Amino acid sequence: MNTRIDYRKAAPDAFKAMLDLEAGVRRSGLDHGLLELVKMRASQINGCAYCLDMHSKDARAAGETEQRLYLLSAWRETAFYSPRERAALAWTEAVTQVSMNELSDPLYADLQAHFDEKGIVELTLAIIAINGWNRLAIAFRPDVGSHVAKPIDTRAPADNAGEG
Repeated sequence: MNTRIDYRKAAPDAFKAMLDLEAGVRRSGLDHGLLELVKMRASQINGCAYCLDMHSKDARAAGETEQRLYLLSAWRETAFYSPRERAALAWTEAVTQVSMNELSDPLYADLQAHFDEKGIVELTLAIIAINGWNRLAIAFRPDVGSHVAKPIDTRAPADNAGEG
């Protein structure tokens, strides 16, 4: 597929706003490995090849196992994910598909068992961010396969934070 628009260049101020959100997510207290699982699961649901390529590479570079990545779409059927990860993945699915899912009290209670209020907000913002990145990539078709995993610096300023 051909790239439609280089959104980075076409709307640099709007792109910087997305980078600022992503930088905030990276500076949150959430574990980088958990964030990569969340980003991959939302990207699977949304069908974003660019983001799946990016986050599978980043997750592997951060030490994630191939087996857990392969089975992420079936996380409920395996014992490979911790209760905290399972709560985050369930919340990711519900927020990503908000028009089709109720953000139920039992779902939220399970989330509260594993995250404090700050963590819940940070996780939700991470989900919002990756859903935004997914929509940009699906709409404008950047070159899938071009991402090279780099070490994540959680202190990185927004202009160095990279995309979702």
